[in-house]
Amino acid sequence: MKPKTINIDGQDIPFTPGQTIMEAATAADIYIPHLCHNPDFKPHGSCKLCTVQVNGRSCSACTMPAAEGQQILSNTRELNDARRSLTQMLFVEGNHFCPGCEKSGDCQLQAVGYYVGMLGTHFPHFFPSRNVDASHPDVMLDLDRCILCELCVRASRDVDGKQVFGIAGRGMQSHLVVNADSGRLADTAIAATDKAAHVCPVGAILVKRTAWRHPIGERLYDRESIAEVALEQDQAEAGGRHG
Repeated sequence: MKPKTINIDGQDIPFTPGQTIMEAATAADIYIPHLCHNPDFKPHGSCKLCTVQVNGRSCSACTMPAAEGQQILSNTRELNDARRSLTQMLFVEGNHFCPGCEKSGDCQLQAVGYYVGMLGTHFPHFFPSRNVDASHPDVMLDLDRCILCELCVRASRDVDGKQVFGIAGRGMQSHLVVNADSGRLADTAIAATDKAAHVCPVGAILVKRTAWRHPIGERLYDRESIAEVALEQDQAEAGGRHG
C-alpha cells in the first residue's frame, strides 16, 4: 500500500495516522523550530515558533495532525521573520543575559536565536522584577528566565506525579508558581532526579552544584546547531516512547 504523505517545502514526507506535522517532519529529518514541544508530552502549542502554513492557513506544527494532501510551508522568509520576532520578544520580556548565564551554550532559547539569525533584541527590554528561589537544597528556580513553555508543569504532573508547578495569572500577568502554601520550592516534593528538574529549555530551573561543568566551546550548542540536536533528541525520545 502506498504510504500517506504530506508535502513540506516541496518535499513529500510519509506519515502514519495519528502523527502531527511536527512528528512527521522530525522523523524525516526536517527541523521545525520549537521550544515548548517535547515528544514525551501531549502537544501544547504555547510558544508558536513552530507555526507553519498548511494549505494557506497558519497552524502550530506540534498540534496539527498530519493529513493526506497537506501542502505545508515552513522554511519561508515570512515564517522565519515571524520566528525571529517571537524569539526577540521572549528575550526582552524576561531577563536573559547570556554572557552571565550558566545555561549559555546549553540553552535552547539562545540556540534558537542563533538559528533564526537574531542579531539583536530589537524591542525595548521589560526588565521585570522577578524572584529567584534558592530555598531548596538541590534545585534552584530563577523566574527571570522563565518563558512559560509549561514543560516543567507537564513533567511534574505527567511524569513525576507531583504537580510541583503551575501557571497563574492571564496575559502579561501569567507567571510560573510553586504549588506550596509558602510558595517556596523547599516546601515541595521536587527532587534533583525529577524530570521537571531537567526539562527546562532555558535557565529557569537549575540543579545545584552542576554549573559550568563544561567550559565555553564544549557545551551542547557550541558543538551542534539546535536543528541537529533537536532532531537527534526528538527522534530518540519518540523512538523510546513507541518502542
